[in-house]
Amino acid sequence: MNEQVIVIGASGHGKVVADIILSCGDTLLGFLDDNETLPDEIDGIPVLGKISNYGKYSNAAFVIAIGNSAIREKIARQLDGVRWYTAIHPTAVVSQLNTQIGEGSVAMANAVVNPSAHIGKHCIINTSAVVEHDNRIGDFAHVSVGAKLGGTVSIGDHTWVGIGAIASNNVSVCDHCMIGAGTVIIHDIKESGTYVGIPARKIK
Repeated sequence: MNEQVIVIGASGHGKVVADIILSCGDTLLGFLDDNETLPDEIDGIPVLGKISNYGKYSNAAFVIAIGNSAIREKIARQLDGVRWYTAIHPTAVVSQLNTQIGEGSVAMANAVVNPSAHIGKHCIINTSAVVEHDNRIGDFAHVSVGAKLGGTVSIGDHTWVGIGAIASNNVSVCDHCMIGAGTVIIHDIKESGTYVGIPARKIK
C-alpha cells in the first residue's frame, strides 16, 4: 500500500529519511520545519511550512527526522494522535524472527537488525549500524553510522551511540547517555553521562 508521508525536519538527516521514503516507493509530500529561512524546496522536495501545519495533512503519515532526541520527543508529543511512518531502507536487513521496530523509527541503508531485537519508538538505526540478536533499544535512542551492538545488549531511552562505537555482548547502557565515536563498551553503564575511550569511561 502506497503511503503519503511528510518528513518533519529539513536538515541533511531529513534528506536521508526522504530518500528512504522514495526508495520504498511511497509518496513524499514534503518537509515541515520551523526554520523560516528555508527555501520553498530542497533538492526538489517542497517545504510545506511550519510543524504546526501538520493538521492540514490528516491523510498523511509522519516521520521525525531530527537528531536531537529531546526535540524528537517534544514533537512526538505535540503531534499526538497522528499516524507515524516507520522508515526502513530497502537495503536494511531486518530479521523476520520476533523483531520489533517501534513506530516512527528509522533504519537506514545497510543497517542490520537481527532476530529478537526490539527497537523502541522514534529511534534512529543509522547507516550500516548493526543491532544484534536479542537487543533492547529504548525509545528515542540513536545508534549511529557503523556502530555495532553485540548480542543481548540493552540501550536506554534517549541514549546516543556514536559513530563506530562497539558494545560487547550482554552489556546494558542506561537512559540519557552519550557514547562517543569509536568508544568500546565492555561493562554495564549505570549512570547517565558522556562516555568515551577504550574501554568506555565517563567524562565530565
